[in-house]
This record gives sequence, structure tokens and C-alpha cells, in this order.
Amino acid sequence: MSSWQEFAAQEPDFAERVKGLFGAYKHHTMATLRLDGSPRISGTEVTFDDGSLLLGMMPGTRRAVDLRRDPRLAIHSHTVDPSETDPASWDGDAKITGRASELPAGSRPPEGSDWFAVDVAEVVLTKVGDPADHLVIESWKSGRGRKTQRR
Repeated sequence: MSSWQEFAAQEPDFAERVKGLFGAYKHHTMATLRLDGSPRISGTEVTFDDGSLLLGMMPGTRRAVDLRRDPRLAIHSHTVDPSETDPASWDGDAKITGRASELPAGSRPPEGSDWFAVDVAEVVLTKVGDPADHLVIESWKSGRGRKTQRR
């Protein structure tokens, strides 16, 4: 696992593109694990602050309970359909997997909110290639580094 700051130091251009996809919209989708191990999908907001990837949520949410019990998570950026006339112009979508660790109570506003920092295991950015007859999948894994696949 790596902090967002460590990942961004290794792959600054890639990190900025992924951060841009998360910054383009407010709401994203996060998967956590329920007590029985089944997945839970929730809407979430992400914040990049002082080199950290942060998740803030109202106190007592089910996803906060999930993360306290099992810190594994996946976050998918908001996405829109590629242009019908120019699919290669689509910015793509991003996915981050990792583990959340809870920040101390009262460490961030608003008071009473639950906040988690995410340590990153994998980052993936998928977009339509140019020409638009394939996908370009860029991925980075902690300990492996970055690779690009075309399908």
C-alpha cells in the first residue's frame, strides 16, 4: 500500500489525470464489505488534501461501519458516456482500490463527521483509444508500478 502522496510522487502525470476525473464531479461510487462479506455500493465524495485521499461522511453511516470492520474498499469515479461522434475525446473513468484508516474524531470539519484516509493499492484509468477501435487501460499497483494495456 502507498499513500496518495507516495503514488503521486511516483506517477505525477497519471495521478493528476486520475485526480482530475475525481475532481470533475462531486459524487462517485464506493464499494465496501458488509458484515457477511457481500459488497455494499454507496455514493461518496472524495477529497484530495495535503497529499492524502480522504473520504468524509456523516457520522454512523453503514459504509463507515463497514470500513471500521474491514478497511478494504474500491472507489469508481463518476463517468459519462463517450461522445458518439468522437469517442476518443472521452476523458475516461478512474478506479482506486485500497484500505481506509479512520482519522481521529474532530480532526476535520464539519464537527462530528467521520473521516478516513485511503492507502492506495491500485489505480486504474480506462479510456477509448485513438483511433476509437480499442480501450487504453493504464494501471498502477503498489510494488509493481505502472503498465498500459490496449484491448
